[in-house]
Amino acid sequence: MHGAAVLHDTGWGHPEHQGRLRAVASALKNDLVALHGHVEQIAPPPACEDDLLLVHTEEHIAAVRSAVRDAAKRGRPVGIDADTLVSGASWEAALGTAGAGLEAVRCVAEGRLQNAFVAARPPGHHATPDRAMGFCLFNNIAVAARSLRERHGAERVLIVDWDVHHGNGTQDAFYGDPAVFFLSLHQYPHYPGTGAANETGRGRGEGFTLNVPLPAQTPRRDYLRVYRMALESAVSRCAPDFILVSSGFDVLAGDPLGGQLLEPGDLHEMTLGVMDAAERCCDGRVVVFLEGGYDPERTGAGCVSVVRALAGIPNTAGRDGVTDDWT
Repeated sequence: MHGAAVLHDTGWGHPEHQGRLRAVASALKNDLVALHGHVEQIAPPPACEDDLLLVHTEEHIAAVRSAVRDAAKRGRPVGIDADTLVSGASWEAALGTAGAGLEAVRCVAEGRLQNAFVAARPPGHHATPDRAMGFCLFNNIAVAARSLRERHGAERVLIVDWDVHHGNGTQDAFYGDPAVFFLSLHQYPHYPGTGAANETGRGRGEGFTLNVPLPAQTPRRDYLRVYRMALESAVSRCAPDFILVSSGFDVLAGDPLGGQLLEPGDLHEMTLGVMDAAERCCDGRVVVFLEGGYDPERTGAGCVSVVRALAGIPNTAGRDGVTDDWT
């Protein structure tokens, strides 16, 4: 996490408020006895505009910068659209968060870390190459994926997105690109209205997008079974050199913007599934990005479960009798 991420101020009445990262930091701090010696915290440098240009247009970057300047001048949050707000500190926060993602993939690609978790804020997977939306300013995971391709020699990248909302921005960034496979499991119909099963790619990218729309209240056992099958299909079709995950904790039961039933322990198992796939195809190279999650306490518990999985530590959250076999 970049230190500026908590400065992005949308107001406490907004679902994506500053308390989200505070809850995550508190939950991880409370788990330090287990995590000590297994997890290293890194202070990343911020991204620069050239990094953002790996995915985003100059016009989009200028529009976000302009909105942030307007917010600073007014001394209050300003809306880019009805849902997506910026404050005077949002430019620094967005560059810091994108930089955290770039540093994470760099460290893993160079073998300095085995895997990584990026506490990203603002989130990113709704930001398209030319539009901020859905609380997202820049697409952190897409910038990281493009950096892996252009700077770190990755031939194929798999992005797994289990946020309760479809990652339309990530899909748009790579819809015609056969080098980046996008797998999304998401509630449907739901915001932003994209992610139908027949959205499978365009041109050379045809077949490199796999959308798995799921109805609200999908039973946990069914969700996990479908997830396992979709992940195996994506890995076999993509044969990735690197796996990135958009981990939306709004997929957890009780999230105010979601409608699914997963528990933190399920995310531990799902992360282990990704790690197992990565061990088989890309020497374990995995980086997980925080996306949604709007019940701060539940989001914190979910982050602990994911980080424990990445660190090779057993989970303590429990799975209420769901015992799918991941081998």
